Amino acid sequence: MNEIYNYINKKKLSAVLETIENAHGLPNECYLEGKYNEIERKKIFENNWVIIGSGTSIPKPGDTKSFNLLGIPLIILRDKNYKVRVFHNVCSHRGYKLIKEDCHLKTVIRCPYHSWSYDFTGKLVATPHIGGVNIHDHKDFNKEKNNLKEVRSTIWLDLVLVNISENAIPFEEYIKPLEKRWSTFIAKKDYNLICHPKDYGYFNFEAKCNWKFAIENFCESYHLPFVHSNLNQYSKIDDHYHIQGLPNRFAGQGTLVYNPRFKSNETFPNFPSWPTSKNKQAEYVALFPNVMLGIHKDHYYAFWLEPINHTKTIEHMEIYYVGEEAAISDKYKNIREENFFQWKNIMKEDLDIIEGMQEGRYSPAYNGGNFSPVLDNPTHHFAKWVANTLIN
Repeated sequence: MNEIYNYINKKKLSAVLETIENAHGLPNECYLEGKYNEIERKKIFENNWVIIGSGTSIPKPGDTKSFNLLGIPLIILRDKNYKVRVFHNVCSHRGYKLIKEDCHLKTVIRCPYHSWSYDFTGKLVATPHIGGVNIHDHKDFNKEKNNLKEVRSTIWLDLVLVNISENAIPFEEYIKPLEKRWSTFIAKKDYNLICHPKDYGYFNFEAKCNWKFAIENFCESYHLPFVHSNLNQYSKIDDHYHIQGLPNRFAGQGTLVYNPRFKSNETFPNFPSWPTSKNKQAEYVALFPNVMLGIHKDHYYAFWLEPINHTKTIEHMEIYYVGEEAAISDKYKNIREENFFQWKNIMKEDLDIIEGMQEGRYSPAYNGGNFSPVLDNPTHHFAKWVANTLIN
């Protein structure tokens, strides 16, 4: 790994850290080369709190998902006490990948190779024939030392986050600056009201580009009149403001003109603590490294990124409403559908843009690009976070 770290061009990355008037963007290598991808896996995706899914996707005990974090195989599982757990997806016997497809397990995680089995807390409970035919224990083998390796994880606003290396600060401390910012909109008790609909609550896109382009694009409103013409009719650049969260863990933009318009003129229930003076305010924040959040008076979304490799990303959109009635009842079904397609169309408009940036990065004449000193501050904020993380 030290050899790979030596590959980092610290001079180019240091140019990102200059003042915005003089800074360049991240160098092309950060988007085009597998070696940088290896470095990012270690320094960004193993060492930080990273989104790998939603709790809603595994509602019942035994519900299980397989997830690969840039090649690291993981299991996401809800145990019998309804706790979401994450394990390394590998049998402690011969290293077989235990779960290959999403499934529902009844009692144990069983390895198909030699039938070693683990309960939903990761405890190794069965080792068939380990001491010989029909002898299922051995005096020299300690089962307790061979349980599944559990990954440090937590749930926040239904998102499943992991810290593979276990060296990040506690998540409660990591998220505190954003929660403090959002406390002007919603009380902490309102977090318990978010509800994921069974219809019109999820979509995904396959983006033929590096994951960082999605974050860079999301952070700024500069592109609004050129990419989102319909949205720009009522939400213009000068209706937006910048968000640069310190310490440097998030960045994005806010709007002062949020005003959902549905054909029926119906509206969703609002968060109870949302102040009426902020009814037309909404914020769109990228929480580093891989999730983009939208908070509004009447719904919340998480647009999280699954990096497949350095040129391919799966974008997952999870939409939530305030209370079960808004999320589940037929009363709000029509406007759930409208809201769903509004967001899907907006995010799809960005897809061509971020893929086009990937294609442009193959130009050897490109130096990482420049920033608008007025309109690109949040994007520069993210680029600095990446550069600092790779250098240090």
